[in-house]
Amino acid sequence: MDDTTTLLRFATAGSVDDGKSTLVGRLLHDSKSVLADQLEAVERVSQDRGRQAPDLALLTDGLRAEREQGITIDVAYRYFATARRRFILADTPGHVQYTRNMVTGASTADLAVVLVDARNGVIEQTRRHAAVAALLRVPHVVLAVNKMDLAGYDENVFAEIAEEFTAYASGLGVHEVTAIPISALAGDNVVEPSAHMDWYGGPTVLEHLETVPVSGGLTGGPARFPVQYVIRPQTPEHRDYRGYAGQIASGVLRVGEAVTVFPSGRTSVIEGIDALGESVDTAWAPQSVTLRLRDDVDVSRGDLIAPAGAAPATTQDVTATVCHVADRPLAVGQRVLLKHTTRSVKAIVREIPSRLALDDLSQHPDPGRLVANDIGRVVVRTGEPLALDPYAASRHTGSFLLIDPADGTTLTAGMAGEAFTENERTV
Repeated sequence: MDDTTTLLRFATAGSVDDGKSTLVGRLLHDSKSVLADQLEAVERVSQDRGRQAPDLALLTDGLRAEREQGITIDVAYRYFATARRRFILADTPGHVQYTRNMVTGASTADLAVVLVDARNGVIEQTRRHAAVAALLRVPHVVLAVNKMDLAGYDENVFAEIAEEFTAYASGLGVHEVTAIPISALAGDNVVEPSAHMDWYGGPTVLEHLETVPVSGGLTGGPARFPVQYVIRPQTPEHRDYRGYAGQIASGVLRVGEAVTVFPSGRTSVIEGIDALGESVDTAWAPQSVTLRLRDDVDVSRGDLIAPAGAAPATTQDVTATVCHVADRPLAVGQRVLLKHTTRSVKAIVREIPSRLALDDLSQHPDPGRLVANDIGRVVVRTGEPLALDPYAASRHTGSFLLIDPADGTTLTAGMAGEAFTENERTV
């Protein structure tokens, strides 16, 4: 598959007023991905506000509250394409109160663009966003040093920020950072090269987005099929039909392949695969299909079907790195629901061994609880076994949510397995 057909999912992040929405608007505008009526509406609102040039941030800040406050609150998704590649873009909030929304936007991203105001340099929220990108194992990170026009297009300013951020990201386990000096407002190095920074010889933001390698994605790992629904038609002609419907989370499934059903551990063979009303021999992620098994085994919603030779381990003791997203704290001894793919089980928080300090990447031991936007480690005991992959091996089947059983509020986003093991210090 060449660059003309590949899809890149990327997220933008950064502190408040670093210019994320303006960068996104500039990308859409300069790549000719804005409809004429949208551009006219932006120009009209900009003129009403006394601005001579269009306020490109209005192309993404769609909520009325965002327009009134001048900040991004929700994750704004945009779809656009160039001659070389298709894009799904998630413009995530910058305010610390909405860091949880960055987890949503970056959880499926192939690349994260972290913006820094050239006048302010790397600040705590910049470090927090870098930590979230590392936690979610986003494969590629771009540091966009924005507002270079307000820093006199000074090469030394850019170099110092790039060096500080790269060193910090390396401590998080992110060893590949592409730093680009830009001015989103003026358009420098966003789509077109800047005439003001001839000392920079690297790609523009769009050039990098168009050429960054995209891995095989969901089809690369072992096959995982979370069962969403059991199909048992009651009509006479389909009385013997039993199908297991769901979306393939990763890998490839083939007719004739031996599989294991978790958590029961029962084995069978794929007798048929139905996709869009037709029988097929092969299916791959992220297709939605119905599997038919040769044996009449007990399979229900929440079970996981996997190849017998590449099966995940089952456990009731889950150690994970988490980002706490709720306003209410998560405490030791708290009873929760753990949602993993299509399965939800009762669980209890046994330990919170540590909380990550973002300033120096030290681990604060035994904090007792995690509050909103905290990143830490937890140990959870589940009431039933789970077929859980390490998050490092699978972002889909290695992730889970902790949910309040009383009202269904999402409390914590978890990534199974250890993280932040490099350059770690305990204080």
